[in-house]
Amino acid sequence: MTKRTISKQPGQTPELMIGAISRLLRDGEWVAAGTLSPLPAAAALLAKRTHAPYLTTLIYGDPDFRLSEGFHELFALAQRGKIDVFFLSGVQIDKRGSINLSMLGDYDRPPVRLPGGAGSSMLSALVSRVIMFTTAHNGRLFVPNVDFVNATATDDAPWRRGGLSHVVTPLCVMAFDGAKKEIILASLFPGVALEEVVRNTGFDLAIGERSIPIMDPLTEEELAEPRGPVQERMRRIYPRFAASVWGP
Repeated sequence: MTKRTISKQPGQTPELMIGAISRLLRDGEWVAAGTLSPLPAAAALLAKRTHAPYLTTLIYGDPDFRLSEGFHELFALAQRGKIDVFFLSGVQIDKRGSINLSMLGDYDRPPVRLPGGAGSSMLSALVSRVIMFTTAHNGRLFVPNVDFVNATATDDAPWRRGGLSHVVTPLCVMAFDGAKKEIILASLFPGVALEEVVRNTGFDLAIGERSIPIMDPLTEEELAEPRGPVQERMRRIYPRFAASVWGP
């Protein structure tokens, strides 16, 4: 039986998120991570080194993965049905799994205007699975209804290949219930109270009478790989992120 342990280092939460995302990836999938996605990039590298040796990783900005036409090449792969998993985030995520990356407040006079969707609408429809990730978990991010919809979790478009799979935050893992078409709570991170998640989520997580499991702590292998080969690779792709998690 594999001995399990929990990291006691300052990077515990990033490592837990990396481990949680990694466990959602399946052997043989083509997994793409776009810009500003260090957590899922590390998770994909971890998955390939542990349980998914035949995973294909397409990490934007990786010096070992050169794109001749920049981000347009990732779009082309998605349009050809080659990408199984892509990662998205947003400044707002609502119960139905819609994300907002464009603005906050009234559309005509928003107090905050943001860069925009950057292809998130297309990618969310053309990949088999979307895994969302966030570096925060609060009621300003998880809202009943987003102020602007850049991408949806599911719809009836004939070209849609898949939809939202999971949402990973610093507190928990959520899943998208395809039958109910809403986000529900799937598991808690070790040391996180259910009440903390409920208090910091702006919509009902369909807990009811369900017993919410605690995510299994990371195995020794899952900790050794990020602190060894994975962090060495990440220092070439995301040097600042690597330094913030594993030290200079």
